[in-house]
Amino acid sequence: MVVVGGGAAGMLAAGTAARRGLSVTVVEHADRTCKKILITGKGRCNVTNNCTPDEVLRNVRSNPKFLYSALEDFSPVDTMALMESLGVPLKTERGRRVFPVSDRAADIAAALQRYAGDCSIRFADAKRIETADGAVCGVRLSDGNLLAADGVILATGGLSYPATGSTGDGYRMAKELGHTIVPPTASLVALTVGGTAREECRAMMGLSLRNVRLTLFEGDKRLYSEQGEMLFTHFGISGPLVLSASAYLRGRGGAPRVEIDLKPALDAETLYHRIGRDFEKLAAKSAANSLTELLPSGMIPVLLARWGIDQTKRVNQITREERRALVGLLKAFVIPIAGKEDVSRAVVTAGGVSVRQVNPRTMESKLIQNLHFAGELLDLDAYTGGYNLQIAFATGHAAGRHILEDR
Repeated sequence: MVVVGGGAAGMLAAGTAARRGLSVTVVEHADRTCKKILITGKGRCNVTNNCTPDEVLRNVRSNPKFLYSALEDFSPVDTMALMESLGVPLKTERGRRVFPVSDRAADIAAALQRYAGDCSIRFADAKRIETADGAVCGVRLSDGNLLAADGVILATGGLSYPATGSTGDGYRMAKELGHTIVPPTASLVALTVGGTAREECRAMMGLSLRNVRLTLFEGDKRLYSEQGEMLFTHFGISGPLVLSASAYLRGRGGAPRVEIDLKPALDAETLYHRIGRDFEKLAAKSAANSLTELLPSGMIPVLLARWGIDQTKRVNQITREERRALVGLLKAFVIPIAGKEDVSRAVVTAGGVSVRQVNPRTMESKLIQNLHFAGELLDLDAYTGGYNLQIAFATGHAAGRHILEDR
């Protein structure tokens, strides 16, 4: 049998099938397997989430019910046990996120390669899946050669980070066989801003804010609110909070915006009195030098401009109304959102092969016998926290466990 795609889902599927005694060839068109793994979690690899299958399902954005059987058979506990058995000690951090103790994504990639160690790896481009009488019979490569196969697992990934091998070829191959493709879009992606806000973000480029609360709105509707870390970029905003928020953005309501609470531990009144105490200590200084106790230096010029007071004004001359206005800015620093970054820069792709045409227990196509799917190629995506890799592992395990099971 052949696995097309040597990423997280494909390697897990290949190793699982090989352990059943099947002869497995992995076809990967990049120059190495597990390339995308190497950049996940900022190079640390958030390999799963230390939670129950039900909790995973609550964090799956698209088609969570489809994953019930796969997650029951291969849960986060199973993922962690497998990695530990492959020689990768793990640790659980904030939000139950699981990482290798080494903080090296390369250790997870190497573990998956060891797991699939009995498989043959072929670095080549797959052109299409060949069928006969409604069943798989092989994989045609771009050089014209046919890899004969009585079973195929298609695990080519989505459209995110094409340099790692995710070029969308799997969508085309699945569509050629009659499968419906839910249009792929960016999920877990940085957000862009326009106009004055873009210039502000550019001025703060590289500045990371920690322990802030980010709330996403479309019109008057609040879509997401969470506390954590974010980052300003030359085109807008990014970082963990922003990536999570992007998955909720639908573009169906009013104009989208985020509001950043820069001091979430303090309510407005407490913050007002805190500023008063700071200003007493800085009474002789100018307004331009009054925010050093409140904000990182890279943000001060932007907030001063928004505050709109004379920056040469002495702190002891700042009125109560101006202090209240400052509190308002600190508790709700508003950034209008223009859109999402391109899908090629997304952490995860939403959309893909319609799960209505896939058996949820085995990942087998309902249209083509002995064709199975796994990973990001399917119309499944989740929020940040290790859930998307868990989907890849669970669907890969299901495909590898059940392909050609009636032989």
